[in-house]
Amino acid sequence: MANADKFNAKKNATLEILSHDLAGPFTLLQQMTDYFLDRVQSLADVELNEMIGVMQATCADSVNLIRDFVDDEFMQSVNIALKRERVDLVQKLAQIMQEYQRSAHHIAKHFFFEPVQQPIYVELDQNKFMQVMNNLLSNAIKFTHEGGHITVQVEVQPGKVLLTVSDDGIGIADTLHSIVFERFTKARRPGLRGEKTTGLGMSIIKTIVELQQGRIWFTSAENQGTTFFIELPRVAE
Repeated sequence: MANADKFNAKKNATLEILSHDLAGPFTLLQQMTDYFLDRVQSLADVELNEMIGVMQATCADSVNLIRDFVDDEFMQSVNIALKRERVDLVQKLAQIMQEYQRSAHHIAKHFFFEPVQQPIYVELDQNKFMQVMNNLLSNAIKFTHEGGHITVQVEVQPGKVLLTVSDDGIGIADTLHSIVFERFTKARRPGLRGEKTTGLGMSIIKTIVELQQGRIWFTSAENQGTTFFIELPRVAE
């Protein structure tokens, strides 16, 4: 079970890392083909235009395929019955963060994990909850500039555990705060490198957190970053 949990955490983190690393270059290539098409118009070379058009369509299809695959993983996770168990939250989060820290140089972000104490026990469906964490981290990656910082903290409060995921990215406009957790929300937007979004992510996250008897909220300001808070019931040590 310990090995299964370890590799499941690695799988989820790797899924998001690969999604970001694969979709990012395709998006960049897609933007470059737009530039190429504009520059070659004066050549009136039909064959060259068609080849660039194929590159453009291939990049777009590849980005959509990658993001749809990841989104489908999260959609399916909501429709499965919970398997709740006693979990050391610090240990599980450490496994996830180690994978992101190992890949930090590829993603061009800095990752930090700051537990106030350990162990910290909660009762939850760890597979689904770690998907929540990977989705929050993926969003932080998408909206944080290269060289930015992403921090996960966890602390104990009376009868509760408070977990935060914060970044120093582009933030969320005040006008979008009230609709962030809506399904197919107008708050959805592509990442800084053009990563696709369906607008379902935050709705799914909220559903999973509430199924765990928790609650989620956030604070954010444009160009100052975003912090998501998750409060979970604590169980006895």
